[in-house]
Amino acid sequence: MMRRMARRGGPRDSPVARQILLLQVLVVLALVVSAVALAAVDARRDVRAESRDQALAVAESLADSPTVRTAVVGADPSRTLQPYAEEVRADTDTDFVVVMALDRTRFTHPDPDRIGERFIGDLGTAPQGRPFTQEYAGTLGPSVRAVVPVEDGGRVVALVSVGITLDRIQQQLLGDLPSIGLAALGALVVGLAGAWLISRRLRRQTHGMGEREITRMYEYYRAVLHAVREGLVLLDEAGRVQLVNDEARRLLGLPDDVLGRRFDDLGLPPAMVEAARGRVAESDHLYVLRDQVLVISSAPAYWGGAEVGAVVTVRDRTELQSVTGELDLVRGLTASLRAQNHEAANRLHTVVGLIELGRHEDAVEFATEELAVAQALADEVVGAVEEPALAALLLGKTAQAAEQGVELRLTGSVGADVAVPSRELVTVVGNLLDNAFDAVAGSDRRQVRLRLEDRGAGLLVEVDDSGPGVPPQDAERVLERGWSTKAVEGRGLGLALVGQVARRHGGAVEVDSSDLGGARFTVTLGPPS
Repeated sequence: MMRRMARRGGPRDSPVARQILLLQVLVVLALVVSAVALAAVDARRDVRAESRDQALAVAESLADSPTVRTAVVGADPSRTLQPYAEEVRADTDTDFVVVMALDRTRFTHPDPDRIGERFIGDLGTAPQGRPFTQEYAGTLGPSVRAVVPVEDGGRVVALVSVGITLDRIQQQLLGDLPSIGLAALGALVVGLAGAWLISRRLRRQTHGMGEREITRMYEYYRAVLHAVREGLVLLDEAGRVQLVNDEARRLLGLPDDVLGRRFDDLGLPPAMVEAARGRVAESDHLYVLRDQVLVISSAPAYWGGAEVGAVVTVRDRTELQSVTGELDLVRGLTASLRAQNHEAANRLHTVVGLIELGRHEDAVEFATEELAVAQALADEVVGAVEEPALAALLLGKTAQAAEQGVELRLTGSVGADVAVPSRELVTVVGNLLDNAFDAVAGSDRRQVRLRLEDRGAGLLVEVDDSGPGVPPQDAERVLERGWSTKAVEGRGLGLALVGQVARRHGGAVEVDSSDLGGARFTVTLGPPS
């Protein structure tokens, strides 16, 4: 949707992957050009150094040659040395070999016309018996040359100079450039291929969006995350939290370092985690977490047909659940009153029928007996329970029990000033009785016993039933099932709400076996914490 909005709102900016590719290509080109330049400079330096070493080696070999030593002290050195020097020059691929006297007079030269002329250039330390090298522009042009002394009996008698022109060196360097260029081309191809692969992966990761598009999407998503009134958690394909808003942190009690952590390592109800990581959308399931009733919806997220994670929404239904509980109570009372009204109508028809039959005494006796039974039941409940809302609930539950064929017995008493709020009393007693009625529904002997004990600052509620009971190993699970309404149909959330009220008032819920043969739920409610 964001991508469509970007297209409609104006020209789309260049994808980030393409921009990165262009930058990488420029960087690779710059690196390759720099490398070629450095390689050329290095090759030029190496070629000159090799030429200098070659010239020095040839000059030293000539200076040590017996032919040269003998000829330089003879009557006509050039006659012997000129062909010899030219032969050496051709064999060693140098540009000139000059043998000279100490006064610079040439005995040899590649140009015979220059024999007898003075040598042009520096001699350096050669006259003192130490070899000398330099770059100098002589008669053949700029060259790299070496000057070496010719010694006879420890005395310098002549000098040998061997040189290689810079033109030859340049030609040699040009001969090395193709290999440098080939290596540079290979590096360029590898670099461009790597840049293309990186760009391709980046395009997949960014879904072909541009930097402004990504920035807008991030800003919009962040604004939406923190503006919505319901909690929102985004998970990746591995179940790690990638995005979470403030409301989700509050409702789920998530830590500050939740980003990047696995959803199943956050101490959340297992059923909630399983639903969030499922591959099927789950809508509006109730979970009890600490003192809150939460509505959880989850759905897998897809991009381009591939699953990329899941979206989990969280809504707080704590207050709504309390109101719903009261509404259920009113509905139950209404149903009980409707049943009582129906029963009263039947009894009234009986009385009318007896009168019409002329059996007036029987009619009075029947009406008086029914009135006494109803009044006795009301007096028993009202006498034991002075709290109005709880008394009304018990009257309705008594009628419901009679209608379902359940024997409900009430023991104990509750004063009018009990410390537990009426709404929470109704939640605890109503859910426990409903749970007990469900438990004995399939039994031949349907008995439920409610014991109330007013402790001044608190209250004890104990409900026994004659149902199948709860195995000891499942006692803890019965309360844990309250984490999901799907765990035990019709019971999970009610028991969880009972436990929630108990914890809120510093109490607890215990599950045990009853002497009636079924289960016993004991709830202690202390003063509000």
